[in-house]
Formats: sequence, structure tokens, C-alpha cells
Amino acid sequence: MNKVIDSPDAAVADLRDGMTVMLGGFGLCGIPENLIAAAIRKGLKGLHTISCNMGVDGFGLGLMLEAEMIASHIGSYVGENRLLEKLVFSGDLNLTLIPQGTMAERIRAGGAGIPAFYVPAGAGTIVAEGKEVREFDGKPHLMESALRADVSLIKAWKADRHGNLVYRETARNFNPVMATAAELTIAEVEELVEPGQLDADQIVTPGIYVDRIVVGPEFKKPIESRFMKEYVQR
Repeated sequence: MNKVIDSPDAAVADLRDGMTVMLGGFGLCGIPENLIAAAIRKGLKGLHTISCNMGVDGFGLGLMLEAEMIASHIGSYVGENRLLEKLVFSGDLNLTLIPQGTMAERIRAGGAGIPAFYVPAGAGTIVAEGKEVREFDGKPHLMESALRADVSLIKAWKADRHGNLVYRETARNFNPVMATAAELTIAEVEELVEPGQLDADQIVTPGIYVDRIVVGPEFKKPIESRFMKEYVQR
């Protein structure tokens, strides 16, 4: 089956307001930047997003915030986005922060059909409020529920026309688990090859999880924060 779509705009054409959307990436690494741009052009509103980070002012999910597309967000780190801070404190955006490992496992569980599990992270803190607590090996553990979405927008390095995906280094991050945890998975890739050209041992996401493939027309790949340290001769 050929899963290739002509453009990012065509790939997101049937997305609707109010959907729950997972977006791959760690900071600005491995984010589906072309699909994000297409969703902004479509003018979607009231989205409930799930992503490790919230982009930065002027790029990534930060652009979706500027376009007033997001009603709520589940994530782990939001420290690089001033607009998000403003919206949360004004009550215009509902933010849920969870430990990063717990978030990854909740998404993986969603893809594996596991409804809930127990973890020690967050026990005895505000993270535990409203959650079931059980003791294992003498330590309290919180029950965490699986996360799923209507749509996952993910980024991979290479794909074949059947939807098999290969990732590159750190850009792999949350993309593989998010590919499994949505009703519709759209993958943005840098390179497209014919079936059989990918090394089977390098395929991380089998095509059975991927519904649409689009080749990104361009990739900016900015660095989130750049620090320069002066060299001191000793």
C-alpha cells in the first residue's frame, strides 16, 4: 500500500477542531515542523496537545500557541516558552505537567493496550493528588493511566512507501511510541525510498502503525539554546 501524501497540507486536511494531538520531539529535535506549519495554515482551534516540550517562542509548538490553536497541553518541560507561561497564569490554557519517564510510559502503554500501571515517580508529591497509591516492595507507587490521541504527528528520517520508519539519533525520542498510540498517525520524513531499500534491522516503526507519509519540503532544525564557553588556557 502506498501511504505517501503529496504535501503536508493534504496530510492534515481532514483534521478537526478539538482533537487530541500527539506531537513528537524533544525540545526542537525531531519535531514534525512541516506538519505543524500545515496545521497552522488550516486554522485548527481548541486542540488538546501531548508533547514532551512546548516549543519556543517563534518555532515548533510555540507557533501553534501564537495562532491560539491549543486549549490544553500535557507535557514534561515548558521552560523555554514565555507565551505559554502567560497563558497558563491567565487561565487561558490548561497545563498538565508529568514526569518525563512517566509520560513516555503512559504513551507506550496507550499503544500497547495497557490501561494503567504503577510507578514510584511522584509519590508523596502534588503529582500524587487524586491518584490511587499502592505499596510494592515497601515503597508507594502511583497508578498512572495510558495516554492515547486522535492523531499523532511525528518526524522520522527515512520511510518507504509502505510506512516503515527509520529515525536518526536523538531525533528518535518520543516519535516511535507516539506512532503507536493514536487512531491516525502521520509521519513527516526527510527521505523517501522504495519498499525493500531500508535495512530491516534499522526499521523502528513498522508501517502497520503509520497511516500517512509526507516528505517535508524544508527543515530548519534550529538549536533550542546555544551556549558558548570561553576557552581558558591553563
